[in-house]
Amino acid sequence: MITRRPVIAALASTAWLAAPARALAAGAGRGEEADAIDAFVRRALAAVAVVPGLSLAVVRGDEVLMTAGYGVADVTTGRPADADTAFYIASATKAFTALAIKVMAQRGAFDLDAPLSRWIGQSALPADLAASVTLSDLLCHRSGLENLAIPYRAAFTGEHTPRVMSALLGATTRSQDTPHDVFRYTNTGYNLATTLIQDRFGLDWRDLVDQAVLQPAGMRRTTARIDAARRRKRVALSHTPAADGRIAPSPLQKINATMQSAGGLVSTARGMARWLEIQLNDGVLAGNRLFPQGLVASTHRPIVEQHAKFGPYVRDGYGLGWQTGRYGDQRLIHHFGNFAGARAHVSFMPERGVGVAVMANEDVMGGEVADLVANYVYDRLAGRDDLEAVYDGELTALKMRIDKRRAGLAASRADRARRAWSLGQPNSHYVGTYRHPLMGRLDIVELEGRLTVRAGVMRAVGEASAESETLRVELVPMSGQILRFSGADALVLDGQIYARG
Repeated sequence: MITRRPVIAALASTAWLAAPARALAAGAGRGEEADAIDAFVRRALAAVAVVPGLSLAVVRGDEVLMTAGYGVADVTTGRPADADTAFYIASATKAFTALAIKVMAQRGAFDLDAPLSRWIGQSALPADLAASVTLSDLLCHRSGLENLAIPYRAAFTGEHTPRVMSALLGATTRSQDTPHDVFRYTNTGYNLATTLIQDRFGLDWRDLVDQAVLQPAGMRRTTARIDAARRRKRVALSHTPAADGRIAPSPLQKINATMQSAGGLVSTARGMARWLEIQLNDGVLAGNRLFPQGLVASTHRPIVEQHAKFGPYVRDGYGLGWQTGRYGDQRLIHHFGNFAGARAHVSFMPERGVGVAVMANEDVMGGEVADLVANYVYDRLAGRDDLEAVYDGELTALKMRIDKRRAGLAASRADRARRAWSLGQPNSHYVGTYRHPLMGRLDIVELEGRLTVRAGVMRAVGEASAESETLRVELVPMSGQILRFSGADALVLDGQIYARG
């Protein structure tokens, strides 16, 4: 038995479309640049007309050029968004987690580049994997490892405890199509890393990030404890298109149990301004050194190569929680995130000393407005001559894509509604509890004559599918899955067999 020890010191209405931006929290009236950016954000939100709220931070060097909130945090209440409203940042969390683990390494808990077997002690992780993989491998997505159950429970169902996650380490395998040292972006590496840290040191990833990063940075309203933040009515809800096409709160909202190390923080415009300044100045904020020299900058250096594009961004590598690449001819360190109605863009240009964070509470229809706002900021601050004409065209193109998505969604829903019912037995035949030894429990209940599928915090009403003895469900909004019944006592979901009982 390993002795655990502490390592870190201790749409219901569309009134929101006309909702004004909240006052700029910093940079208000400071100059033409902030005013122009503010005007563009207002224009962009009005043009796309599907994103209820947005949060923005712009930093230049050691100056916060502006922080602001726009629109509403919740379309059902009309609660406005401002610079202190927390938005879910999804996978942009990875940079926080990686920095916290780097702090642990710097304090001597482990060597990021040593095999896991040197520090994890007794563990369910298969010995051959522990001997050949490092924390750096896990954090830069080159481990070549797979584990379906840990990320699924951590991010989707919320059905987990430290003991359960520790046991599930034993289900880790080598990838069949992505070998060690080859980049493949997943949540798995981060979830494995923090599960191993919890298992070895008894340190929950939330406490690690709090103590190693958020507290030193003074980011008091950046948190993984979303339930408490939501009780204070300071969190923006995620939004997706409802059955009638209107934008409404997503049926799948994050809770504490699904806030996980690869995507489990909410933050505000003010908080993200601090984060950007820390990145741009290698751990210095407002003239005060918060992190040892070189520590923050080291997370920006690419560890593994990749060759990819994401919209206008070229990606050539991945460091510790950061994508590396370019926007135009400028080096861009960045990480984005999205999940079930939330979208985040966090990026900075080290050579120019400019950073931007944009967070939106809708991602299905118009989520790329976050990228568009960030691009406008970079191009505006670079003095691009044709700026307004270019971005008028970008907004027109985005509106056309949104219209196409809206039409496609309506057609898909109408087509599904016309399908004949695909189950041959009475509903009662399918009702019950089904279990998978790794993925956990799935319940099927009958509510108001319809079959509802539940998996932890996720739930969806079953729809007719194209094949017999199957149901279509959206346990994750806007992401259809086929549930296939296999005989009287089993079902298959995402290739996993669940047995009744």
